[in-house]
Amino acid sequence: MNYTDLKKAIRGYVENDYPTITFADSATTWTSDQQLATFVKQAEQRIYNSVQFPSLRKNVTGSATLNNQYLQCPSDFLAVYSLAVIDATGRYHYLLNKDVNFIREAYPVTLGSGNTGRPRHYAIFGPDYPTFPNELTFLLGPTPDSGYSVELHYYYYPQSITEAASGQTWLGDNFDSVLLYGSLREAYFFIKAEPDMMGAVQNKYEEALALAKRLGDGMERQDAYRSGQVRYPVK
Repeated sequence: MNYTDLKKAIRGYVENDYPTITFADSATTWTSDQQLATFVKQAEQRIYNSVQFPSLRKNVTGSATLNNQYLQCPSDFLAVYSLAVIDATGRYHYLLNKDVNFIREAYPVTLGSGNTGRPRHYAIFGPDYPTFPNELTFLLGPTPDSGYSVELHYYYYPQSITEAASGQTWLGDNFDSVLLYGSLREAYFFIKAEPDMMGAVQNKYEEALALAKRLGDGMERQDAYRSGQVRYPVK
């Protein structure tokens, strides 16, 4: 389902065109398409925080620099799957996630004997003010004693279907039912629909979400060689 079809479906199900709203100052408006885009983005965020589809993973490489214990997070970073430093031989060394206070206690001096070396731990640190006020950083321990390549696998929100140039995304192409009912849930809530309609849409959304979780948190995390084929008992 592309975005054009999704908007048509929302308007058709709800039987509401969501006319443009003009606010009290008479200079600000909220168009029908803007309203629908808000509903869809809210649904996407809810879905992406309920099901861990592999399409929500991203991989980037970077560099940890000599005597610098900080490493900048990507601008779309949300959470870590894994963080590794790569030594001169090409070997991967995966870092352990720790609290900032652990790293400060374990490596109390930034530089000097015993406080520099190949990083073994990392912590999610606060924003790097004033250079990157809206982005997080990693704190490494010990402080790198050389330049290291770094590979980060992380969780992020993919581009919304409302902003995709093609009007298509992985979720819309592969599991449009959960996107549709999630958007309808927000659309019905906006118009303060009757409780029975809200309940019906909520039930359809939960059914679709359960199937999405079966795919994202189940089938995509196993195979027949390791886990055997899915089978049900025959009575």
